[in-house]
Amino acid sequence: MFNLLRYALILSLFIFLWKPATVCAQQIINMEEHDAKPYYFGITLAANQSNFRLYQAPVFLQEDSIMVVEPLKTMGFNLGLLANARLSRYFDLRFNPQLVFASKNLYYRENYPKPDTDTEKKIESILLSFPLQIKFKSDRIGNMRVYTIAGLKYDYDLAANARARRDDDLVKVKTTDYGYEVGAGFEFYFQSFIFSPEFKISNGIGNVHVKDPNLRHSNVIEKLHSRMIVFSIHLEG
Repeated sequence: MFNLLRYALILSLFIFLWKPATVCAQQIINMEEHDAKPYYFGITLAANQSNFRLYQAPVFLQEDSIMVVEPLKTMGFNLGLLANARLSRYFDLRFNPQLVFASKNLYYRENYPKPDTDTEKKIESILLSFPLQIKFKSDRIGNMRVYTIAGLKYDYDLAANARARRDDDLVKVKTTDYGYEVGAGFEFYFQSFIFSPEFKISNGIGNVHVKDPNLRHSNVIEKLHSRMIVFSIHLEG
């Protein structure tokens, strides 16, 4: 899961250390006054890959009707706003609230009611996510710079109650979650906007599983921690 972020960080470090000799006084520097702004805003469009980190309950080893339970990776998308406040030459404070459409599904191999039956439990989520991050940025290299981010987030699942009402046999998760985010990206300066592709890892810290001993699909699970990889495009002004 960390491969994409690792490659992005290596590439960012390479670009940061390598200043092309062609960057000279003749190059047109776009939005040169932008770096002095105390704050600015933008929008975010993103794709995500999400899943759970699953911990099996002790009863799973005693269970003979469920032979396998494991998380599945699924794709989703994010829409968000961005507010960036300048703290110093190299550090910014960034608030990036998002509406996240994600699905963290679970796969079961069962021997009941029929042997060798494959079952998938879909846990669809519509999250209001509130990340607060510190952004460390390099000097501009012409019309480009690289940056890294780290911070905390709070998530609220708008679909949690709807899932509970729709099907009593679903594996239930909590409405709220909290966690951390780390990532890296690039800023490309155009004449009237900044185009910023970014990779980040957004992981939950708390256990979101609501254990129900009366539901056998839930009873074999001890903990569920949310995991997400996000590729974002920020358009900033």
